[in-house]
Amino acid sequence: RMFHDDELEESEKFYVGQPRVLLLIYALYNTLVARSEMVCYFVIILNHMISASMITLVLPILIFLWAMLSVPRPSKRFWMTAIVYTEVAIVIKYFFQFGFFPWNKHVDYTKDKPYHPPNIIGIEKKEGYVHYDLVQLLALFFHRSILKCHGLWDEDEKGDTSSNKEDTDDELSLTGGRRDSSASLKSVNLAASVESIHVHFPEQQTAIRRKSSSSISQLSHRSSFSSHRSKRGKCHGISGIGRTNNINHTTLSLYFLQCKLCAVKSHCGLCCFRTLQVYVPIRQFFYNLIHPDYSAVTDVYVLMFLADTVDFIIIVFGFWAFGKHSAAADITSSLSEDQVPEAFLVMVLIQFGTMVVDRALYLKKTVMGKVIFQVILVFGIHFWMFFILPGVTERKFSQNTVAQLWYFVKCVYFGLSAYQIRCGYPTRVLGNFLTKSYNYVNLFLFQGFRLVPFLTELRAVMDWVWTDTTLSLSSWICVEDIYAHIFILKCWRESEKRYPQPRGQKKKKVVKYGMGGMIIVLLICIVWFPLLFMSLIKSVAGITNKPLDVSITITLGGYQPIFTMSAQQNQLKSLDPNEFNEFLRSYRGNTAALQFLEGYAREDITRADLEGNSNSLWTISPPSRKKMIQGLRDVNADFTVVKKYEIFDFSLFSRTLEEVYPYYIKAPSDSLAKPIKQLLRGMSPDHGKQSMWENITVSLVKNGSDEGAPEWWVLNQLGKRQNTPQDSLELFIFSDKVSPPSLGFLAGYGIMGLYASVVLVIGKFVREFFSGISHSIMFEELPNVDRILKLCTDIFLVRETGELELEEDLYAKLIFLYRSPETMIKWTREKT
Repeated sequence: RMFHDDELEESEKFYVGQPRVLLLIYALYNTLVARSEMVCYFVIILNHMISASMITLVLPILIFLWAMLSVPRPSKRFWMTAIVYTEVAIVIKYFFQFGFFPWNKHVDYTKDKPYHPPNIIGIEKKEGYVHYDLVQLLALFFHRSILKCHGLWDEDEKGDTSSNKEDTDDELSLTGGRRDSSASLKSVNLAASVESIHVHFPEQQTAIRRKSSSSISQLSHRSSFSSHRSKRGKCHGISGIGRTNNINHTTLSLYFLQCKLCAVKSHCGLCCFRTLQVYVPIRQFFYNLIHPDYSAVTDVYVLMFLADTVDFIIIVFGFWAFGKHSAAADITSSLSEDQVPEAFLVMVLIQFGTMVVDRALYLKKTVMGKVIFQVILVFGIHFWMFFILPGVTERKFSQNTVAQLWYFVKCVYFGLSAYQIRCGYPTRVLGNFLTKSYNYVNLFLFQGFRLVPFLTELRAVMDWVWTDTTLSLSSWICVEDIYAHIFILKCWRESEKRYPQPRGQKKKKVVKYGMGGMIIVLLICIVWFPLLFMSLIKSVAGITNKPLDVSITITLGGYQPIFTMSAQQNQLKSLDPNEFNEFLRSYRGNTAALQFLEGYAREDITRADLEGNSNSLWTISPPSRKKMIQGLRDVNADFTVVKKYEIFDFSLFSRTLEEVYPYYIKAPSDSLAKPIKQLLRGMSPDHGKQSMWENITVSLVKNGSDEGAPEWWVLNQLGKRQNTPQDSLELFIFSDKVSPPSLGFLAGYGIMGLYASVVLVIGKFVREFFSGISHSIMFEELPNVDRILKLCTDIFLVRETGELELEEDLYAKLIFLYRSPETMIKWTREKT
């Protein structure tokens, strides 16, 4: 061993011997220490989400536009700004809690008003007004202690002092030698004074240049206003750069000396000088960010896309949180009624537009555009979420849970975007991120990605628009399709290598019954899906459809109705358990009736009690009355309401109509009510197949003996289950169950509709999978696709490097390969 210490070994043994719970606590604490700045960011954002005021708005914006963009870490000045600002915010909130302020006298009335000025500013009186601010201050001091322990707190000040001293010596000597620098990396100081702006190049530099060597002269020319370039990584010396900056630094010093003289002479000049003191460091900060000397190139576009996708899903399923008076709305019901909510439309278009712009910036690899987009998006999102949205929804942001969730995910996106800006875009974008590995996970994810409607097409067109290429759109799509097909084949070939099948050995039963059995079950379910669905949708998940109104009308031969009556509310009664059991016992031995009753439960049967007196007068004209009497006297006349005719004159005497009243009615969910023949064939098997409808008595009542006195009909049912002294009718209604509203769009098609719209369509796709295989054998059965895959990758590579002529040649080679079966066979042979 090169180094041995008994105490360290004893300490390591003691640490390893601790309980797992304690080791987990140690690991969590070490994680907290290693990412203490992330803890501070999280607490600041959480405080702003809960408080949602102008006081807490400043720090989140500074995080996304200053702290996360600083290289290699936020400066001491940022943390001091955050600590002092938090302390001042606590004092301000405490001061405005006193009750003598006018707005604190009606707190209960104004606490939920989003546009109440104290609520906007954040000085309203409330319980726990300072809890999250104290937690925020605690997190900031914790991070400060971590930086002090590692000697990173005063690093910037030491670096600034040594740099200023070296720059002064360079100004006096005016030599072209390189200046000494501190070994550690320096972060950009936003509040640095204008006098201290200088150009600084460390001696040790070892990072990958983002720019080509041809741009070194341009960079040296632009570096007259550069300040403390933060070098990413350990570096080796680069000669010939530091000597070009002393003259520029001297010129800059003389320029600011003239500004000071102007400031002494006029107050306007002083204002300009103060403005310049703020503007120049900020401009220099973003200039160094856009034009870095070196960058640790990374690619987090996939994570940004996933964050945008999560935000998109939140908008779709929680769109009601972004509109007015739509808290109880449902997106499915709104779209089913052909209504597009305005809030949903605006949010979807904005979110989708930002995703398209982000993709364009990624393909163009423009850091300046990304910085501008980040600034616009940060200010725009915060202004909309905390000033516009509360007015639209008439709810405070702190009371809108969906909006808070959307904002938190958007903050994650802002953090990833800042990290991408700080590190720079990758120089080459080769293929889809899912095609980097060849396994089952990437295979199924890639195929799922291609199944999303219009996603593959939209991505291909956007890539063609914002990528320099000589290919036409059709040629571009052709290359993309070939690459996707070859990638899928490569995944299957790699799986065959990992799980080889020996020659001459039959397939295992696990594979046959696992895969084949699952396909068989799936096909059977598809074939019998409509029958199974329609039978279970009402019996298992069906909802009882009780009648709300029962109306009966009796007409003789098409003349004016003689009787009209309806029953509602209290006249519609459900059967109690005893009545239901007695009802079932009355049909004991009647097989057809019992089979019918098996499909109905007690709550599906309703008894309607109808008043015997018609609710409308019989207003028939004298000619029609005379003709109706003549028709009833005619034995050969056919009246649908009676089966046995009894010739009678209309008078006050009642007459009996035999077997004309249907006692039991079935009320289907999709058609008119109709009599139940199984129950109308008698209550005992002795009646056989003869229909036993109920008898009713009809009588015409005349109010007075004068000509033209009011007349109405009175009906009474004979043989009612519930014997009542007054004239009445009794009717049993059997209601079919209806499908739930969530499945109504499928149940509405019916069995034949489901077979025509679902089964046949699925069957067409299944048939395409099982047929036509012979026509694609030469493109599907490729033993080795490595050469074709490398050719596609070479096309992507030369396109990214700008070799467009070579891109055309390689594309022509790929097309020739697919046109020549013999060449394809040679290219896809197994390597020997």
